[in-house]
This record gives sequence, structure tokens and C-alpha cells, in this order.
Amino acid sequence: MSTPHRSPRRRSLSGSALAALITVVAVCTGDAVARVFPYGHRHRSINDLGNQFVPFHAHLWDLLHGRAQGGLLFNWQSGYGTSFLPDFGTYLSSPFAVLVALFPREDVDLAVYAVTVLKTAAAAAAMVWLLRTQRRGPWWAAALLGASYALCGWSVIEASYNPMWLDGLIAFPLLCLTGEWALRGRRPAAAVLVVALCWTANFYTAYMATLGAALVLLVRVVLAREGVRERARVLGRGAATTLLGIAVSAPVLVPLFLSSKQAYPGWTRQFRPVPWPDLFARILPATYSFSSPALFVGTGTLVLVAALPFHGAVPARTRLWWTGLTAAVLVSFQWTPTHLAWHVFATPNGSPYRQTFVLAGVAVIAAWTALAAGLPGPRALAAGAAVLAAAALAASGSTLATSWGFALFGGGLLLAGTAWWCLRHRRLLLPAAGVLALVLAGQAAATTAYGHKGKLAGLDDYPSWGTAHSARSAALAGADGWPAYRTDPSRPALSGNDPLLLGGEGGAYYSSHTPDVFTRTMVALGAGWTSRGRNVQSIDNPVTDAVFAVGARLRPDGTVARAQVPPLITVRPPGPAPSYAADGPPFANQELLLGAPVYEDPVAPGVCRAGTEAYLWAPEYNATAHLADGPAFRLNGNAPRNRAALQPLGVSRGTTSALVLDATAPPRRTLSCLDRGRLDAAVARLRATAPTSLRVGSSGISATVPAGTTGTAVLSSPAIAGWTCNGRPAAGYLGLVSVPLTPGTTTISCTFRPPGLLPGTAVAAAALLLLGALLAVQRRRGARAARPARPDEHALSAQGAAPRAPGRAAPGGVSGPG
Repeated sequence: MSTPHRSPRRRSLSGSALAALITVVAVCTGDAVARVFPYGHRHRSINDLGNQFVPFHAHLWDLLHGRAQGGLLFNWQSGYGTSFLPDFGTYLSSPFAVLVALFPREDVDLAVYAVTVLKTAAAAAAMVWLLRTQRRGPWWAAALLGASYALCGWSVIEASYNPMWLDGLIAFPLLCLTGEWALRGRRPAAAVLVVALCWTANFYTAYMATLGAALVLLVRVVLAREGVRERARVLGRGAATTLLGIAVSAPVLVPLFLSSKQAYPGWTRQFRPVPWPDLFARILPATYSFSSPALFVGTGTLVLVAALPFHGAVPARTRLWWTGLTAAVLVSFQWTPTHLAWHVFATPNGSPYRQTFVLAGVAVIAAWTALAAGLPGPRALAAGAAVLAAAALAASGSTLATSWGFALFGGGLLLAGTAWWCLRHRRLLLPAAGVLALVLAGQAAATTAYGHKGKLAGLDDYPSWGTAHSARSAALAGADGWPAYRTDPSRPALSGNDPLLLGGEGGAYYSSHTPDVFTRTMVALGAGWTSRGRNVQSIDNPVTDAVFAVGARLRPDGTVARAQVPPLITVRPPGPAPSYAADGPPFANQELLLGAPVYEDPVAPGVCRAGTEAYLWAPEYNATAHLADGPAFRLNGNAPRNRAALQPLGVSRGTTSALVLDATAPPRRTLSCLDRGRLDAAVARLRATAPTSLRVGSSGISATVPAGTTGTAVLSSPAIAGWTCNGRPAAGYLGLVSVPLTPGTTTISCTFRPPGLLPGTAVAAAALLLLGALLAVQRRRGARAARPARPDEHALSAQGAAPRAPGRAAPGGVSGPG
């Protein structure tokens, strides 16, 4: 079954290349069948892919091309200024992410798709390398199993629109490979660097992959080593390299973890295991569910896994351990304590089975264990097929199972089982291997296409870059005035991160790291949100525009509204620190932050004075509202997921402009009326007393104030942790960064450094030093062991005996050194 004239390394390379090719063909075929981007008219950017990941990759493109406002540490473009290193570590730290720089910026969607396919192919290649390292076996069979792993249901359905999760798909075989090195006492430095790379690329799935790799190493140690001491030595080596590798990634991990703790709390939910029929149904191809584990692995792989317990050529102990590990990982999905352990002890928002790729990897390793001992016999194959038939029968009670799924599974089972049996005849090697490859690619493509159908039917989707994106981006670029003022992409938005996707320096921001202080400040000022507070929208309001120095705002018709606004730093007079009112109308809070009254109450219920601008606050209202003589505006208040933003309704003409609600009036609603004359006067005062010589860097800002100035300097950015101003941790002023001013203050200098960056760097440096010391000791021991023995080392000095020749037995029958 092997190719004798090829070296093992060349066979592994050939297997990796074949696995990658099968993976790319299957993924692209499935996408083409579903007619999704880039092969058809359907949007591919589902949910967070279009809302977060594509915009963040667009920002990375800007960073790599020197066009971004900010740098690796700070992002001036989102949320009126926020920390960027945690976002980088969560979404962009994969080595594959930088490849987006090779594409034109308007092809960012295509770039992300290409990176996604390339990551999936890399996972297949990495699995082949692991399998060939663990045991000898046919390279083409390793290629089929590697592709089966990369094309598992979790990969093509869930991770395909969460591309950073695919780094975990790559990490699992790589981390198992470091376990193999620990088993053999090889390559400790390479193992540390591999662990560091995996944890830096995506810590979340790397954590799951590390747990899975630890289980695999445990089984390998039990089966390949004897004695408690030897086993403990191997496990100790594996633990040491893992901990050192995680420590090396600390400059990214520590700021990321601290930022997560400071983020606005997300949605918490209780874990409920899925019914067992639904679990078995997900083994079938062409099934979809957002809330159950996508267990599909190619039927050719499943036949080998199911046949393993009955494969007589495999030692009974080996069969027991690998079958037990596969079953144990599956059962762990259904038990709350182990479910929590897989997910860092917190049930995730959205899909609750994000560890499923580990089971796919364990199953593939178990299949390779069965195959490396020789092809299963007809009885083992028949028994394995019976086990899979029983699983399919159990799945028949689930509504998730589809007729296509049963047909593909049954046909694949028949073809794969027959192909594995035919491989016992050398002359049938090529056609049987071809059948196995076609079964795998066909089932994976069908699962990919069916997954798109389910996602498009049940999740939000966002358009790929098109003429609307180009027009908005061009308008924002034409209005750019940074750092003299901000340019805000405004609402309605194309994504939750339009400032990153389109340009400008707006208030919109959506991330797992959306700061708590930012969300609460923006809500106090009237902002809306989606995703339960982590997707904060920009506020279309001239008062907050003045506070945040928004001098240009994009309108829905593509035009830009401009205004004279204060600079990024303004000065408030001395006095006690103010505080926002409780969760109520934002108008008084806006006036408090502006420092002047600019709103007035309606002259009659629902009627603003003629000439003033009407603003409606109704955060739970989910319908349209308008002035009687004006256009209708949609408010999106669907608590707790969505919160409606403060809505401008237009200029009032008096009694003819009464407020009209097109649905039942919400219990919380307030209409307030903005006097533009008062606002202009307040802005003029802030501009007159503002600092001069404003200078903005990638992660800092400085300005000059006249001598004798007192009060509080306020930077129009959220007071997130990490700001230092004039040598001290920055203070907060109504949620914004502030600096107390004394008569002797003439310079304001603020810099931002993500919390945890210095400690994380120190931990990484210490880990590298420790690794260097361990390598030096190891090298010295190796050199000492390899050094030829000197004659005087063989002298018997006890009774002055003459030296004996090397290899000659010493007195008492003890062999001398040699």
C-alpha cells in the first residue's frame, strides 16, 4: 500500500499536498453549489463574519499599508478611540491574516475568503504530518484522513464564518506534534515556539486544542512507555514546553485577558445538552443546527473508527484506549462540568459546541491507528458498518436529519466500506483510493452547501464590498480632517464596524472587547446597540458631535454634513466632578458633558417649538416614528438584544409637527427640542478656551494650554484603562479621559499602553531566558556524553591498580566504561 522508492519525508510532503488539494476542491465546490460569494449572488458574510471579521481585516490592511489612524496598541477609528492590541490578538494575530495585504482593499471580502480556504487546507496538511509522525502508513491514506479532518462539519459550517477559529483547527495537530516530540525527547525549542504560535494565533481555540492534545499525549504515553517514572518524565516535558510556549505569547495574551474582564458583559446562558438523536444526526452529512455539535467527518474515516474495536491486528490495549478516548470526548460534550471545562468555564454566546474540532481530530487519529496496523478485515469492516448503521437509526428520531443526509451517508458507507475492502488487492489501489476521495469530497461539499442554506435562513448577512461601500468610502475620504476633527460614517450602517471598513473616526464599535465604560457612556448619551451592548452604534446628534469633535458626518444619501466643532481636547471650568443621571433620558447627560443647556421641553405634549429640532428617546420602541409633516424613521428597540438609538426627527414647524408613533407607545419615551443657537454658543465657548498645538500620534496625544489655565482638560475618548496623562494614570470625566489642570500646567501629554503589556512582555522574556538556559544545559550534557573518554578516567585509583583497557571487565565482573 506504500510507495517504497519515496523517502518518508517526501511521502509526508506528498500526503500533505494531496490533503490540501482535496480540501480546497471540496470547500470551493460546496460554496459554488450554494452560489455564495465569490461564486454567486448570495452573501457569504454571515453574522460576525461581515459585522466584525471583514472590517477588522480591512483595518489590518490599512495598518500594513500605512493608512490607518492609530497603530498596533491603539485604534483611533473605532468607538472614538479604543485599545487595539486585544482586538488584534483575538481577530488578527494569525500568521495567515497578513495575506490580506496582497489583495486590493476593495477585495477585502475575497481576501478573507482566500485566507479561510488556505487555513482549512493548512489544517489538512498539518494533520497529515502528525499522522505520518505518529505511525508509519500509506501516505495517500494519511492524505485522505487529513482532508477528512479539515473538512469536518465544524470546519465547513461553523469555523468557515469565524475564520480565527480555523487557527484552532491547525493548532490541534501541531500541538499533538509537540506531544510527539516530548514523547521522544526531541526539539524542545521548536515545541515551545509552536505552542506560542498557536496560542498567539487564537488563544480561545488553542486552549481547546491544548486540552485535546494533552489527552492524545496521555494515551500515547500509556501505550508507548512503561513505568511511572518514564511516563511522568514525558508528561513533564510536554507540560513544560506547553507552559513555556504560553508564557512566550503573554505580551498578547495578558492584555487580551485583562481587556476581556473590562468589556461590557455579554449574554450569559445555561448549558443544556442536545437530545441524543440530534447528536447522532449531526454525524450525517448535509445537516445544520446552530445549537448542536457539527460532528460530521467523512464516512471513510468513520468506517475505520467504528471498525477499530473489532480490528484484530491492533493490540487489544491499543483498541481499548483509542476507542475509549473517542467515546469519552463525545460524551464530554453532553455533561455540564466537562462542557464548561472545554470552554474556559463559561458557556459561550452563540454556538455552544466550539470544541467539536477536537473530536474530529481524535477520531482521525483513531482511524489512522486502525489503518497503520493493516487494513481491517471483512468482519471488522462489517461490524463497523453495523455500528454506523445503528447511529443512523438513532438519528432518524431527530428533526435535524435530512433525506439528503441519509442518502449521502448510506451511499458513502457502502462505497467507503467496499473501497477499504478492495484495497486488500494491490491492483485495485488507485480506483479504491479514488472512490474514497470522491466520497469525502462529495459529502463535504454537500455539507458546506447545506450549511450555507441554514445560515442564510437563520442569521443576519451583510453585503460584500460593492458600489455602496465604494461611494461611502470615497465620501469619507473626501471629508477627512483628522486630527483637527473626526469624520463619522454614521447610521444606517453597513456593518457594526463601519469606521474600520469604510474609513473615518466614528463612534460605532463591535468587538468581544467593547469596553464597559464606553458602552455605558454612550448609552447615557443616547446611543443604540445590538448584540446586547457589545455592538454600539454611532449617535446621530449635533450635541454629541460637538463633544466628540465630529466635524463631518456621512448622511444616508451619500452627502456629508459638516459642522464647526471643538478640538479633541477641551477645557472644563473648575468645580466638583459631575455624574450622569440613572438610566433615563440622555438630554440632561448631553448638556452635562457639553457644559451648557441646549434642549428645551415641548411647548405642548409631543410638539416642539417651531425652529427647534425634535429628538425622540424611546430605547425599547421597535417601530417607526415621525413628525406629522415629516418622514418616518425606524427605531430598533428589541430588548435586551437591541436598544434603539436617540432618533432625530427633523425641524419642528410648531403644531403641525406633532409626534406620531406608528405602534403602541412604549412606557419609556421622551421628546426633547434642540435649540441650535444655544448649541452654537456653547461650541464657540469650548473652541475659545481649547488648548492649542494639538499633536496626535499612533497611541498618544499632546497639546499646549496657556499658563494659568485651571479646571479639567477632557479628551474626547472613552476613559478606558491604559491612559496615562502627564505622568499619572488618567482620570475620568463623565466617561471620558481627563487631566486636572493647575496654574502651572502648560502641556498636556497623554499616552496609551494596553494594561498587561509590560507584565506580559516580562513573562515572555523570562520564559525565553529559561528556555535558553535549559537548552544550554541540555547541550552541555549532550556534549559531555559524546566526548571521548580520557585514559585517566579509566584509572582504578582505589588500590593503585593499573589502568584497564576500554571494554575489559573490571574486578568483580562489573563492565568498565567504554
